[in-house]
This record gives sequence, C-alpha cells and structure tokens, in this order.
Amino acid sequence: MKGEINYTPDEMMTIAAARRFRNRATCFVGVGLPSTAACLAQSMYAPDAILVYESGAIGSKPQVSPLSIADPELADTAIVVASVTEIFGLWLQGGRIDIGFLAAAQIDRFGNINSTVIGDYDRPKVRMPGAGGAPFITAHAKEIVVIVRQSPKAFVSRLDFLTTAHCKGRTTVITDLGILEGDSATGELVLTSFHPGVAIDQIREATGWPLRVTDAIKQTDAPTAAEISAIRDLAERTRRAHEVNLQPS
Repeated sequence: MKGEINYTPDEMMTIAAARRFRNRATCFVGVGLPSTAACLAQSMYAPDAILVYESGAIGSKPQVSPLSIADPELADTAIVVASVTEIFGLWLQGGRIDIGFLAAAQIDRFGNINSTVIGDYDRPKVRMPGAGGAPFITAHAKEIVVIVRQSPKAFVSRLDFLTTAHCKGRTTVITDLGILEGDSATGELVLTSFHPGVAIDQIREATGWPLRVTDAIKQTDAPTAAEISAIRDLAERTRRAHEVNLQPS
C-alpha cells in the first residue's frame, strides 16, 4: 500500500521514467522497460515526443509495448522508416537525439553499463544480447536515462564486462527504489529522490558502492490514479496484442 493507491515498484519505476519524456524532444528508445515508458509517456505526458528506434522507425506512436525493435507496431505507427545507416549516421552522430532511454543488466557508480555477460566472459553465468546501439547512444545523445531494477547484483562496484561507457552529458538512472543523477563535476551517480515507502538505507543496501546522497534529497511524487489506470490499460492491451500475434498459424 502506497498512500491511498496500490501500485507495484515496477509501476512506480515506469511512471517515473515516462515523466522524463518531453514534448518535441527526439528520444532514442531501447527495448524492454524504456519502450513501455515511451508508450505511457505518449499517452500521458508527451504526445509530441519524437520516438526513434534502432530499427529505423522515426516518429512511432506505439499503442502497445513492442516485443523488440523489429516489432511491426513500430513501423506501422511511424512517420517514416529510415535505414539503420541513416539512424546512426544522420540522427545519432549528427547530434539530433535529445535523450536516449536505455536498460541495463549492471551499472557502476559512474553510469557505465554491462549488457553482455554476467560472470567471466569465457565462462559466463548468463550471456545477454550485448551492446546493440547503446554505445552509440551514450556517445552521441545529449542526455541519457537508464531504467533498471536496483539490487547489489545490478548496482556493482565493478562491472563483469564494460559494454557501454557512460554518457558525457546528463545521466539519470531511474530504479524501482529511487532516482540517481550524475554529478556534473565527477560523473558519479548521486541519489536525488527516493520513491514513496522506500527508506534511504534500503537504497544504500541495494547499491554495491558507498552511495552518495544529495543534501536536497526529495521524495518522488507518488503515482496518480490516472497514471495507474493508464499503465494497467497499457499492460492489458500489450498482453492481448502479443497473445494474438504469438498464436501459431
């Protein structure tokens, strides 16, 4: 129970991430949690945000969370579908991306990301999809938002593998416990907001390094009834759409 409205930590995280989208901002969106946040953002906060995907879809307005960057939902709702070369050359390297939204398996205190392996590279416990476009996004986007569940296994003092170096611009990390932002001088992630019902000591315990906390720490605004309704409607639409699409022919 969070106040008078029931919601899950994942719903709080997704809503907090969706609030970061801005109207008319060009947003490069990764798969998974970033895609869900993008769908919610367009329905609630930033209908004029320009969503760009690695597959070449530009200006998509997905009504359900896509399964991948190749999901037909992205192409079907896009203003235009460009080549991958154009996306990375003209849009990313051309400095046309305002915000990049990414997920991560591991992240360190300076915002470096691992999405390649957990454990030793040659004998990994888990082998993951790898970099994709993330290194190019952090290298060229003006701002980065990373969405990741917070635990000592994910927030580590040393990455098992460096997949993606930190962004030179502003970095925000949104978790199921709170919000961290990169220090403008050192790049170190600093806790700036804790979600309702979460104690700062709980966030420290979920972090694999001595966590810095800003003197101006605040509590994240709790989800509204409208936000909870919207995110659950999105989840139900997504379930139905993918349930139909994945049925054997």
